[in-house]
Amino acid sequence: MTLPNFIVIGAAKSGTSSLFSYLGQHPDVFISATKEPNFFAFAGQRVAYAGPGDTIINQTSITRLDDYKALFRSSRGASAVGEASTIYLYMPSAAACMRREIPDVRLIAILRDPAERAYSSYLHMVRDGREPLSSFDEALKEEDARVAAEWEPLWHYTRLGFYHTQLQRYYDQFPREQIAVCLYDDFEADPTRVVQGIFSFLGVDPSFVPDMSTRHKVAGTPRSAALHAVLTRPNAAKTLAKRLLPVEVRGRLYAALMRRNVVEHRDKLCHRTKQHLRRLYSEDVERLSLLIGRDLSGWLPERTSIRD
Repeated sequence: MTLPNFIVIGAAKSGTSSLFSYLGQHPDVFISATKEPNFFAFAGQRVAYAGPGDTIINQTSITRLDDYKALFRSSRGASAVGEASTIYLYMPSAAACMRREIPDVRLIAILRDPAERAYSSYLHMVRDGREPLSSFDEALKEEDARVAAEWEPLWHYTRLGFYHTQLQRYYDQFPREQIAVCLYDDFEADPTRVVQGIFSFLGVDPSFVPDMSTRHKVAGTPRSAALHAVLTRPNAAKTLAKRLLPVEVRGRLYAALMRRNVVEHRDKLCHRTKQHLRRLYSEDVERLSLLIGRDLSGWLPERTSIRD
């Protein structure tokens, strides 16, 4: 059976769902029906996170190689075969595990301002009814306790944003030419250019233009909690849909229903908290800038705020 020859490794809450969906529209690209199989993070392990709603990752993560291979059994004829699991960028063991199983794999990372990414992760948990705290600042104060209590990585709001440390593990394991790093801001500003650049990186026709009119996994407040639960949690209806509908059709249907049901958040990350987080990330951001050869000064704290 086939194993993937490309993987979107993260970062979480940085547009990976939309990017993965757009890549999957290419006629020479096959993407797994399951996003976030998490195999290279948990191969051979028992997944047993203990936070609110963590049963989802516990139940859906694939830990057996045969089950993972089964995700790609329908990929015959595709030049590029891939999956996306944003946990891979964060989990320390994932890069080495990939290196052992698929040393020639091409890796795609999309990175977002880590302060904004942390806030988006919080809003995601609020949207899904999992975050018990009504204040982002309060949730940040609880992060250490939640990590110690073995809540899943999506609760690690600040820890997920230290991209240099996380990406360096991949550069230590794989040749630089096998790693493509793009920025969320570029993806938002010109998604066609970014996606076509990735098509070229994957060795498929870069002139193909996917339908990018739909955004995926927008943070907000659900109008119907019941419908949101059906869309986001494992259930019989989703299992049946996976059997009957092609992955691209399911993706469009899911996105349309989410768009109709979720009212987008308009609240912005407060300036004081943003500056606090940017100071926290500043050294990592400066090192990341050198690692990937990109100007990331927009992710650094404002000079006037250093004494706050």
